[in-house]
Amino acid sequence: MLDIAPKFKALLVFIEHRFYGKSMPFGKDSYQSAKTLGYLNSQQALADFAVLITSLKQNVSSEASPVVVFGGSYGGMLAAWFRLKYPHIAIGALASSAPILQFDKLIPWSSFYDAVSQDFKDVSLNCYQVIKGSWAELEAMSTQKQALAELSKTFRTCKSLHSTASARDWLWTAFVYTAMVNYPTKADFMKPLPAYPVQKMCKIIDKIPSRATKLSRAFTAASLYYNYSRSENCFKIEHEVDGHGLHGWDWQTCTEMVMPMTCSKESMFPPSGFDYEEFAEQCRMKYGVSPRPHWITTEFGGERIQKVLKRFGSNIIFSNGMQDPWSRGGVLKNISSSIIALVTEKGAHHVDFRSATKKDPKWLIQLRKQEVEIIQKWLNEYYADL
Repeated sequence: MLDIAPKFKALLVFIEHRFYGKSMPFGKDSYQSAKTLGYLNSQQALADFAVLITSLKQNVSSEASPVVVFGGSYGGMLAAWFRLKYPHIAIGALASSAPILQFDKLIPWSSFYDAVSQDFKDVSLNCYQVIKGSWAELEAMSTQKQALAELSKTFRTCKSLHSTASARDWLWTAFVYTAMVNYPTKADFMKPLPAYPVQKMCKIIDKIPSRATKLSRAFTAASLYYNYSRSENCFKIEHEVDGHGLHGWDWQTCTEMVMPMTCSKESMFPPSGFDYEEFAEQCRMKYGVSPRPHWITTEFGGERIQKVLKRFGSNIIFSNGMQDPWSRGGVLKNISSSIIALVTEKGAHHVDFRSATKKDPKWLIQLRKQEVEIIQKWLNEYYADL
């Protein structure tokens, strides 16, 4: 956005989502209870954006200026929904890596983890098999008497582990996020990582002799995610700081953003199902609320999306990279001449939103060029109508 704004002589406005960053409606008490947190939801956030944009345009005497909204990931969902809900405020939306179909039964529940697994499998079958086999070794280890002491040593933890589940989650997070941010250039979106980090992880696993345990090989690979900069002497596995402010997202997943996920036998993660009652009980214990699993599809749609949006939607770009596991919940086919799906085989999580670099591959340069051309077309149409 910083790269293309000058081309459009555009004012760039970043609107902070309520209950994140410094936008706390009840100050320090914002997260105190469900009574205050009840105001944290996507519909309220969209209304905030509508009020702010309208007010800002009046303040800068620019009421005739067109607005295009941009968002990646959850922000991409918001961008697409904003265009559908407030077409009189935004003339178009670029929704990058927006999994608007990740709800209800719109896609197979195993899609996300199948996609993560495929990323690793495509690089190296051995790498995929080592990670897949590491969970059983971790499980077997947990039954041993000195399991936690041994695990703490293997995982080079700063403090002794209290649970084997912490080690499992630590590995799990590394593999999932690395697949998501498998960018073609060096980046530090979640953590500092090299270009194509999935390949680098698999290279680490494939280089270690097969006599080493699968768990130790998986740990060494996962360390790339947490310590590529080599600044960590030990790992804070049970005391990781919430650097991205994700605790607000926990509330949202317990209320409206219910995205059922399972692990199939094809996945490199242990097979698992989705038990709504169990999930709901966890939410009730944590927040005293029950999730609404059908609310998003009721509020924003999703069923028969091709036919529905073809009849009434317009001017949305859905951009997805197939390396990104969230792409499986995205719109991957054109819906109409103005609701366009731009899909790249090697793209990762909203890679198009990253600033341009000299090392960008041709497909990424071309993707951004297509987006700019489509946005320019929307603007031309808007000014022609004006």
